[in-house]
Amino acid sequence: MSHPLHFGVTLPQIKRTWDECRAAAIEFDQLGFDSAWVCDHVYGVPNPTLPILEAWSVIAAAAAVTERIQLGTLVTPPFFRNPAMLAKQVATIDHIAGGRIIMGLGAGWFQPEFEQYGNPFPSLGERMRGLDECVQILKSMWTEETTTFLGKHFRVQDARCEPKPPRRTPILIGGTGEKVLMGIAARHGDIWNNMAITQAQLGPKIEALQRRCDEVGRDPAEIQISQQCVVIIEETEDAAKTALGKATKVYAGHMGAGLEEHGIWGTPERVAECIERHRALGCSGFLIEFFGRDTRPPAQLFAEQVMPRLAG
Repeated sequence: MSHPLHFGVTLPQIKRTWDECRAAAIEFDQLGFDSAWVCDHVYGVPNPTLPILEAWSVIAAAAAVTERIQLGTLVTPPFFRNPAMLAKQVATIDHIAGGRIIMGLGAGWFQPEFEQYGNPFPSLGERMRGLDECVQILKSMWTEETTTFLGKHFRVQDARCEPKPPRRTPILIGGTGEKVLMGIAARHGDIWNNMAITQAQLGPKIEALQRRCDEVGRDPAEIQISQQCVVIIEETEDAAKTALGKATKVYAGHMGAGLEEHGIWGTPERVAECIERHRALGCSGFLIEFFGRDTRPPAQLFAEQVMPRLAG
């Protein structure tokens, strides 16, 4: 199974107003991007004092003001919300969207936003177990008449979800763990997303996912590979290099790790070449954070001068 190129873009969410977010969502929709994404944090990482719009509220609102672009979280952790209630919430939002929701899931990592909101933050191993339980409940709630699940972290009894989502909701599993997390992706995921911090290790990560698929008897080609990435795009090489220097400082080791050597930056021609290098490794999805205070101009440049180069 071959997957077509998929270009997603993040919506402005941290230190941004809803008006700014709405304007971006509408423009990204009109520019032809395949999907739009928000992070599911309640604090503006890494500083809890940074204001941030809540993820699923934004998706519901964006669903009502857009027409064709898919919408998802990068990523929702298991202990923020009861999985059965999340299933109901997402199903309702997908009716608002007309069948455009992608369910992005991951283990979560920013401890203060869990504990200060009164949620548990167990060990990584237990968060992975909670993630696996969460996926099972979501899938059952969206397909079965009733769901009963008795897990270590989550329990539901004869739970119903009506109306169900208008389409089979694609599930994205995001993260870098090569054993447990990729095992969850191999069993349950339609998409595996590599985090920006491990963009330089994309090739070996894909090989690890393929091994997990072999272990559970699944064809790796069934899972689309996507990459979370910063994209710096400018009309000229000099402007791109200047922006690269600024972006490296802004994103530091989180989104900016290995950005110059392994990232996607430069003129439209060079950006297309960087994407082709990722594509050669087996990556067909790109979940993009454009660099800039207003991300609409770089998104427009990308849509007008990069997407056509990669068509076909």
